[in-house]
Amino acid sequence: MRIGVLAGYSIKRLNISYNQGSYSIFADTSYFGSMLPNEFIEVIPSGNLVKLKKGTIELGQFKKVQLIQNSTNTSVNLTSKTPVVKPRKYEDDFEITSNGKDLVIVNLVELNNYLAGVVESEGGGGRHLEYYKVQAVMSRTYALKYKEKHRKDGFDLCDKVHCQAYHSMMRYTPTIDTAVVHTSGIVMTDSIGKLVDAYFHANCGGQTCEPQYIWNESIPYLKSFKDTFCIYTKQARWEVRIPKVKWKKFLIDKYNFPVGDSLSASAMYSFEQTDRKAFYLHPVYGIPLRDLREEFQLKSTYFSCYPEGEDVVVVGRGFGHGVGLCQEGAMKMAKYNFNYEQILRFYFPGCMIFNYDLLKYFNTRIKGIQIY
Repeated sequence: MRIGVLAGYSIKRLNISYNQGSYSIFADTSYFGSMLPNEFIEVIPSGNLVKLKKGTIELGQFKKVQLIQNSTNTSVNLTSKTPVVKPRKYEDDFEITSNGKDLVIVNLVELNNYLAGVVESEGGGGRHLEYYKVQAVMSRTYALKYKEKHRKDGFDLCDKVHCQAYHSMMRYTPTIDTAVVHTSGIVMTDSIGKLVDAYFHANCGGQTCEPQYIWNESIPYLKSFKDTFCIYTKQARWEVRIPKVKWKKFLIDKYNFPVGDSLSASAMYSFEQTDRKAFYLHPVYGIPLRDLREEFQLKSTYFSCYPEGEDVVVVGRGFGHGVGLCQEGAMKMAKYNFNYEQILRFYFPGCMIFNYDLLKYFNTRIKGIQIY
């Protein structure tokens, strides 16, 4: 995989230093030896070229700088000096170029190494092995489905959350590496063999959400259903108070809410949502719950509210968009000894679990199966 790292920053000066194993340093067609313990290189954009230094010695300006590992199990430290960014560690090879303004830093990483870093960045430590297997399968499915998302930028995926968070190699949680290896090649597909959108969120509040409520798009294998595994976890319920004047102003300014109508005005601050809905009060008002969530920075769209004094009291459930897999629910299922396949089938009913290599093999022989 070609992963654009530090993609959320405008990198003007980067130090790459030894962490484990040795790397050969190449710049265009020139070889500048190996990077060994206590050594580092520095790269700086210079127009469409990259200025390269090894230690304090300037080596010249080049179109491309490459770090190629001399053996397996090698890694480096990446430290952005301008701007200052917390140091990161990554495995495998690197390619650094300039886009005319900033450095473009690409980690050429073996898929399983990438997935281990993603799962640790996305899921954190201290989880059950079966939960990490779930995250590994979902992350692999996403990576293979969208592997050309950043093709125009010179890499497959970036390290930001709109692709998948990849803030470091896997460092602290060996169980994740075990999960990635034990599920090697496993992906999820829909009924015609198309890789699925493996959406997930922190907590659904007891009921997952229809995709069209969030993105105006129906996805056949993602339907709303009750989930009792997450309802007693830490992010299952929340409450905030919002001044009535702010609530009212937003409804009037954005949606021309009919405050002149006495019936509508009396209902403006009162809303009951026992099952997930798409609109506030009633669809006739055309107020998507997702807009209220965004405007008032609510944890989810799964909330009810009532007036109290000068405030609107918003009582909510869950955290996140609610579509797909509920992370806290999946963690609870793993603790109850459900295996990763059972957990995936619970949150993605109708989906199939396949080995990607076998799926590609049979794709050449079975009419109607398409791999995307």
